[in-house]
Amino acid sequence: MGLKMPSFRKTGTTIVGVTTRDCVILAADTRATSDTIVMEKNCEKIHYIGKYMHCCGAGTAADTMQVTRMVSANVSLQAFKFPDEMVPVVFAARSLRQYLFKYMGYVSAALILGGIDDNGSHLYSIYPHGSIDKLPYISMGSGSMAAISELESRWNENLTEEEGMKLACDAILAGVFNDLGSGSNVDLCIIKRDGTRMLRNYLTPNKKPATSKYIYPAGLTKVLAKSEIKFQITEETVMEVDA
Repeated sequence: MGLKMPSFRKTGTTIVGVTTRDCVILAADTRATSDTIVMEKNCEKIHYIGKYMHCCGAGTAADTMQVTRMVSANVSLQAFKFPDEMVPVVFAARSLRQYLFKYMGYVSAALILGGIDDNGSHLYSIYPHGSIDKLPYISMGSGSMAAISELESRWNENLTEEEGMKLACDAILAGVFNDLGSGSNVDLCIIKRDGTRMLRNYLTPNKKPATSKYIYPAGLTKVLAKSEIKFQITEETVMEVDA
């Protein structure tokens, strides 16, 4: 019979990275799935790497968390070694690429790394097999086809911070409403030279009330027949219970 390899399990996510005139914007949905089951509705997919670096992760949650934590530790050591310099974003990108290439795709982590250093703004897409691209805008995950259509039609190099945030949110929403593996809320991370802002649940397009309302008014259902049944009490027994 031999060894039967486990079957491929599809994961769902939409993550986006956008560069603007003076910042880098990362965005992600918050739905975690296992095959066709929604496991968590508000998980975090934007991971801390350094003071001026963050990373979006798509794929297996455990793999993306472990890889980003490892590289974050390396970036912290580099910052401790050279306290007067900003850690180059390419240092983290190279660390991620080399680690993933070594495992030949068995570490299921598709990543978007964004950050700012002394050389400007940087945005990298890093694939599970170790390939890497540097692009002005990126989308990855199962909802990336819908998201990239928004990015390609509206991105330009003179975007302001507000326009970049709107574009990133619209790209994530395109994935949320066109991909079953993506959903729930939208998280944003704005990386600038003067600091980083993490906006958790920036948009909640799928917010639902705790209880649903009965939308049909009373009296719409027609009574077709009515019958009464009368009961006659033949015996009555009373039981007393001590308090």
